Amino acid sequence: MTTAISVKNLGKQYRIGAAQGKFRYNMFRDVIVDTLMMPVRVFQALRGTGLRGTSGTSTIWALNDVSFDLEEGRVLGIVGRNGAGKSTLLKILSRVTEPTKGTVSVRGRVGSLLEVGTGFHPELTGRENIYMNGAILGMKRAEIDNKFDEMVDFSEVGQFIDTPVKRYSSGMYLRLAFAVAAHLEPEILVVDEVLAVGDAEFQRKCLGKMGDVARQGRTVLFVSHNMSAILRLTQEAIVLKKGQLIKRAPTQEAVDFYLSSGQAETGERLWSAEDIPAAAAPFKPIALRLKDKTGKVVDTVRSIESVTLEWEYQLDAPLTGLRVGLYLSTMRGEYIFTAFDTDDAKQYEQFGARKAGRYISRCVIPADFFNEGRYSLGVNASSFGVRRYFMDENALSFNVDVTGAPGTQWPEMRQGPVRPRLDWKIEKID
Repeated sequence: MTTAISVKNLGKQYRIGAAQGKFRYNMFRDVIVDTLMMPVRVFQALRGTGLRGTSGTSTIWALNDVSFDLEEGRVLGIVGRNGAGKSTLLKILSRVTEPTKGTVSVRGRVGSLLEVGTGFHPELTGRENIYMNGAILGMKRAEIDNKFDEMVDFSEVGQFIDTPVKRYSSGMYLRLAFAVAAHLEPEILVVDEVLAVGDAEFQRKCLGKMGDVARQGRTVLFVSHNMSAILRLTQEAIVLKKGQLIKRAPTQEAVDFYLSSGQAETGERLWSAEDIPAAAAPFKPIALRLKDKTGKVVDTVRSIESVTLEWEYQLDAPLTGLRVGLYLSTMRGEYIFTAFDTDDAKQYEQFGARKAGRYISRCVIPADFFNEGRYSLGVNASSFGVRRYFMDENALSFNVDVTGAPGTQWPEMRQGPVRPRLDWKIEKID
């Protein structure tokens, strides 16, 4: 089969940090020095080294020596933790950014959906942006005309199609952007984790459309933290970790590898300094613990007993509007619930503003909740609608023992992730 995408020794280096002190304009001599030093910087970047001793600056390899080939008509999932390099890889493949080293060969037109409204001009209307995006993809006007009504119907923004997109909500942006990317029929479709912006019904429409695109024999690259979507839509997947490709396998095998790697097996997760991105400041995660009813840290809990989850963290400065929470999911990535420590209005009123210091946010999951199996806990610290400080989507995993749980006298396996003890009443009426 023909190779649609060929990636060889791909690397992308970013410069992080900034010079200390107040901003100043460069003088003419600074420009001359920077120009003369440019060949040295390029040579050092290619070797993976950099100038030492520069005040307040350093570099990071978002991708490093990534290589793979993808044949036409294949659907490839890309999974990895935050900061693994997934989005950087897609941006390079979509020609949004250039690599620092390595080569990428792409055969065919690429349609990209990297983030909400990418490629849209805010001053243009939805109609004008559709035609502009089609032209960028090399589509003729007649081709766009043939697809126009279908795209507008799919996006459900027909009433606002002649309104400048700067007035669109994020949901409207997403609907139109996805409709354009999926319906203009590029040979290669690149989709980043953007479906989380839409509502549940629209997410189902998007996933269904992506399935249609895949069945039409077009090449698709799909990044998502939703393992159910990855399993459903892709044939194989690659796992990225700290900028490197560590696994390529059939999707089921790759997902199992990803979900089982890097998780605590003792009922406790401790974060080291290297696990915490600089952008998390002033929030600093310390530990996540799973405790049984006696207060002991455990890796296996009993379904018929309550379990306590506690997250310890440090604030190096006061924060307003902070909420820390948990994502509970199956090992297949199917979410069971999301909960935050300030969901209760009174709790939010008391801790809406938190002073610098050390904290523990603790909650109790009641008895008779879990079914048998292994579960995953993710954590999130954010200010709603403002900023995400820290997220670890696979921080800790644990097992559940259902001995003595409702229905264990029956031999069959109970379906579903929860196993509630319901209050049944049996009444004879005749």
